[in-house]
Amino acid sequence: MRKQQRGVTLIELLVVVTIIGILAAIAIPSYRRYVMRANRTEAKSQLLQTAQALERCYSASTPYAYDSTNCNTAVPLPMTSPGGWYQVTRGAGVPDNTIAYTLIAAPQGTQTADATCGSFQITQAGVMSVTGTGTVAECWRK
Repeated sequence: MRKQQRGVTLIELLVVVTIIGILAAIAIPSYRRYVMRANRTEAKSQLLQTAQALERCYSASTPYAYDSTNCNTAVPLPMTSPGGWYQVTRGAGVPDNTIAYTLIAAPQGTQTADATCGSFQITQAGVMSVTGTGTVAECWRK
């Protein structure tokens, strides 16, 4: 009569560890891409809110005002988005109180690894663009 074997053999344990390793190798990069894509909404939201505030100033006092001297709603730039993933700045070469603007949301922290969209941009005419390798439609979609 044979004795009943108890426990887990080393081979069974190695098979389980290998399966877990394979699943982790697939899941972790996929999760990171998902988080990066989810963080992009912060850039788009902050840009659109800032553009809306500038448009309200323009309606009230004609020039796009970045301070409260020309408008009741101050638009302090540069500003960091609520989660800290993007910094919103004014485009270079556009002076204060003009009839045009370009807003740029540049990635910060770990979001700088987002090569697909990079920085988001919007102008007073509503023209949207990105600096990454992805298309405008892909990055600005809802």
